[in-house]
Amino acid sequence: VQLVESGGGLVQPGGSLNLSCAASGFNFRDYTMSWYRQAPGKEREVVAYIRSPSGRTYYKDFAKGRFTISRDNAQNMVYLQMDSLNPEDTAIYYCQATGVRNYWGQGTQVTVSS
Repeated sequence: VQLVESGGGLVQPGGSLNLSCAASGFNFRDYTMSWYRQAPGKEREVVAYIRSPSGRTYYKDFAKGRFTISRDNAQNMVYLQMDSLNPEDTAIYYCQATGVRNYWGQGTQVTVSS
Protein backbone atom coordinates (compact mmCIF):
# COMPACT_ATOMS: atom_id res chain seq x y z
CA VAL A 1 0.00 0.00 0.00
CA GLN A 2 1.26 3.44 -0.90
CA LEU A 3 -0.06 6.96 -0.60
CA VAL A 4 2.32 9.46 -2.16
CA GLU A 5 1.63 13.15 -1.78
CA SER A 6 3.07 15.84 -4.00
CA GLY A 7 2.52 19.48 -4.83
CA GLY A 8 3.63 21.14 -1.62
CA GLY A 9 6.07 24.00 -1.48
CA LEU A 10 6.58 27.64 -0.61
CA VAL A 11 3.86 30.09 -1.60
CA GLN A 12 3.15 33.72 -0.77
CA PRO A 13 0.09 34.71 1.23
CA GLY A 14 -2.93 34.82 -1.03
CA GLY A 15 -1.44 32.22 -3.34
CA SER A 16 -2.60 28.77 -4.35
CA LEU A 17 -1.33 25.22 -4.35
CA ASN A 18 -2.78 21.99 -5.66
CA LEU A 19 -1.81 18.91 -3.69
CA SER A 20 -2.01 15.46 -5.22
CA CYS A 21 -2.05 12.02 -3.66
CA ALA A 22 -1.37 8.89 -5.70
CA ALA A 23 -2.78 5.72 -4.16
CA SER A 24 -1.89 2.12 -4.86
CA GLY A 25 -2.16 -1.32 -3.31
CA PHE A 26 -5.76 -1.20 -2.14
CA ASN A 27 -9.27 -0.84 -3.58
CA PHE A 28 -9.22 2.93 -3.84
CA ARG A 29 -12.87 3.33 -4.82
CA ASP A 30 -13.96 1.59 -1.59
CA TYR A 31 -12.20 4.10 0.63
CA THR A 32 -13.00 7.54 1.95
CA MET A 33 -10.04 9.78 1.18
CA SER A 34 -9.00 12.59 3.46
CA TRP A 35 -6.45 15.34 3.76
CA TYR A 36 -5.04 16.11 7.19
CA ARG A 37 -2.47 18.63 8.28
CA GLN A 38 -0.13 19.12 11.18
CA ALA A 39 1.44 22.45 12.01
CA PRO A 40 4.54 22.74 14.22
CA GLY A 41 3.60 22.19 17.84
CA LYS A 42 0.01 21.35 17.03
CA GLU A 43 -2.02 18.18 16.74
CA ARG A 44 -2.85 16.68 13.39
CA GLU A 45 -6.27 17.81 12.17
CA VAL A 46 -8.58 16.90 9.37
CA VAL A 47 -8.81 19.37 6.51
CA ALA A 48 -11.37 17.69 4.25
CA TYR A 49 -12.58 14.31 3.11
CA ILE A 50 -14.44 12.85 0.16
CA ARG A 51 -16.50 9.67 0.12
CA SER A 52 -16.84 7.14 -2.67
CA PRO A 53 -18.78 6.47 -4.79
CA SER A 54 -21.05 9.35 -3.74
CA GLY A 55 -18.33 12.00 -3.93
CA ARG A 56 -19.81 13.62 -0.84
CA THR A 57 -17.39 16.04 0.78
CA TYR A 58 -16.73 17.50 4.19
CA TYR A 59 -14.58 20.52 5.06
CA LYS A 60 -13.26 21.79 8.33
CA ASP A 61 -14.42 25.34 8.92
CA PHE A 62 -11.06 26.92 8.06
CA ALA A 63 -11.10 25.14 4.67
CA LYS A 64 -14.62 26.07 3.60
CA GLY A 65 -14.67 28.38 0.63
CA ARG A 66 -10.89 28.20 0.13
CA PHE A 67 -10.04 24.53 -0.34
CA THR A 68 -11.55 21.96 -2.70
CA ILE A 69 -11.09 18.22 -2.39
CA SER A 70 -11.66 15.96 -5.38
CA ARG A 71 -10.86 12.43 -6.46
CA ASP A 72 -10.41 10.42 -9.63
CA ASN A 73 -11.31 6.80 -9.01
CA ALA A 74 -10.10 5.77 -12.46
CA GLN A 75 -6.62 7.11 -11.71
CA ASN A 76 -6.55 6.36 -7.96
CA MET A 77 -5.86 10.01 -7.23
CA VAL A 78 -7.12 12.51 -4.71
CA TYR A 79 -6.47 16.24 -4.88
CA LEU A 80 -6.65 19.27 -2.64
CA GLN A 81 -6.89 22.64 -4.37
CA MET A 82 -5.94 25.34 -1.87
CA ASP A 83 -6.63 29.00 -2.62
CA SER A 84 -6.24 32.21 -0.63
CA LEU A 85 -3.55 30.63 1.48
CA ASN A 86 -2.38 32.38 4.62
CA PRO A 87 0.54 31.77 7.00
CA GLU A 88 -1.74 29.81 9.35
CA ASP A 89 -2.04 27.17 6.62
CA THR A 90 1.64 26.33 6.98
CA ALA A 91 1.83 22.64 7.89
CA ILE A 92 2.67 19.19 6.67
CA TYR A 93 -0.30 17.93 4.68
CA TYR A 94 -1.09 14.21 4.75
CA CYS A 95 -3.23 12.04 2.55
CA GLN A 96 -5.26 9.40 4.40
CA ALA A 97 -7.42 6.48 3.32
CA THR A 98 -10.21 5.17 5.57
CA GLY A 99 -11.85 1.84 4.94
CA VAL A 100 -11.32 -1.72 6.04
CA ARG A 101 -7.96 -0.39 7.18
CA ASN A 102 -6.52 3.08 7.47
CA TYR A 103 -3.49 4.20 5.51
CA TRP A 104 -1.35 7.34 5.65
CA GLY A 105 1.02 9.02 3.28
CA GLN A 106 4.36 10.49 4.26
CA GLY A 107 3.19 14.08 3.96
CA THR A 108 4.13 17.11 1.92
CA GLN A 109 5.28 20.42 3.37
CA VAL A 110 3.26 23.55 2.66
CA THR A 111 4.81 26.85 3.72
CA VAL A 112 2.96 30.13 3.31
CA SER A 113 5.27 33.06 3.78
CA SER A 114 6.26 36.31 2.18
